[in-house]
Amino acid sequence: MKITSNHPTTRREFLKSSALVGGALAAPAILPGNLFAKENSDTLRVGLIGCGGRGSQAANQALTADKNAVLTAMGDVFEDQLQKSLQGLRTQQPDKVKVTPEKCFTGLDAYQKVIDSGVDVVLLTTPPGFRPVHLKAAVDAGKHVFCEKPMATDAPGVRSVLQSAKTAREKNLALVAGFCWRYEGARREFYQRIHEGAIGKICAIYATYYAGSVKPMPAASERPAGVTDLEWQLRNWYNFVWLSGDGYVEQACHSVDKVAWALKDQAPLKAVAVGGRQTPNHEGNIFDHMFVVYEFADEVRAFLGQRQIGNTYGDNSDYVMGTAGFGKVPGFQTPYIKGKENWRYRGPKTDMYQNEHDELFASIRSGKVINDGQWMAQSTLMGIMGRMAAYTGQEITWEQAMNSEENLVPAKLSWDMRLSIAPMAMPGQTRLI
Repeated sequence: MKITSNHPTTRREFLKSSALVGGALAAPAILPGNLFAKENSDTLRVGLIGCGGRGSQAANQALTADKNAVLTAMGDVFEDQLQKSLQGLRTQQPDKVKVTPEKCFTGLDAYQKVIDSGVDVVLLTTPPGFRPVHLKAAVDAGKHVFCEKPMATDAPGVRSVLQSAKTAREKNLALVAGFCWRYEGARREFYQRIHEGAIGKICAIYATYYAGSVKPMPAASERPAGVTDLEWQLRNWYNFVWLSGDGYVEQACHSVDKVAWALKDQAPLKAVAVGGRQTPNHEGNIFDHMFVVYEFADEVRAFLGQRQIGNTYGDNSDYVMGTAGFGKVPGFQTPYIKGKENWRYRGPKTDMYQNEHDELFASIRSGKVINDGQWMAQSTLMGIMGRMAAYTGQEITWEQAMNSEENLVPAKLSWDMRLSIAPMAMPGQTRLI
């Protein structure tokens, strides 16, 4: 999955590219003969790639979003995972699940078989290490995409995602990101008011992702006989950096994305961080806590604390400090602003997970397709940048993060391959590649 460039990307070039993308998305073209301009009476065939809990939820939401959407294909590396998902979806959407045994694909190439099965829309919900390859395959095949977060686990993957987003834009394909808070009504109004100057100029942001522990990595002695290296790691994917990106990238990326949203998706200049592993994790190689400081233009700082350890203080909030006030998004509760005018969200509650799919399918039907590609890639890279700073103990610039050549995901996978586990990062010893 190595993607290189002879011309390193600078922060200025990235921001210029972002501006061009925004302009291009303002008036998407409707291509003659495409499905986009057809009436809602035409069926949209959906394919699910990655049949875990999140994938199953996304499939249910996709089928709910459009009265003429049907699920026709499913793919996962594991047969048991696929069948469990299929059974649940048939219970939830008995009239809209049209998946025959011939359209149930398993194995390492299941994603390609789903894409090639005649679907119109694909849902990418596997562990994020696979996301760049799956997104490229879907876009190359002309499919609309729901792309769960994060979009990659390393910088080469982010660069691939950026190219796929560009190709999707050129093909007028919808590309909706799984950064679900951007599709939630209260947060949309909150950040719109922040952008309109409700608290003056932003000086600093403090974001938290303090949560309980996730399922720990089993001891090597618990590995069943006959289970290969690859299967063992896939079954426990969250505990491996190449598959999950670490908890900071895989989970706290929502908080990273809200920082980016508050600052209108400008790229940070650099980041420093601390972090490590407090609780035993056997063979796994992810940290369980980090604290990252991002520096932006005009001396603006963003501070993001992440911890996933049991029996500890929990908080998942965003605190935005400006020259003329303060705004807070208190976890899942109602956001508010204290500033020139005090404000608290009073609108209706909305289901952000459902909204993502409602807007995705509505954009396909209208021909004015959504393309979240640029900012979803940037938010992913911000998360990876923070991890790089914590793992190495060094100050990492945006250019260093964007142009990193560290390929975490093996180029070729096979069930019987020898797949050694990279050692846990050690700040001061682990080098930036």
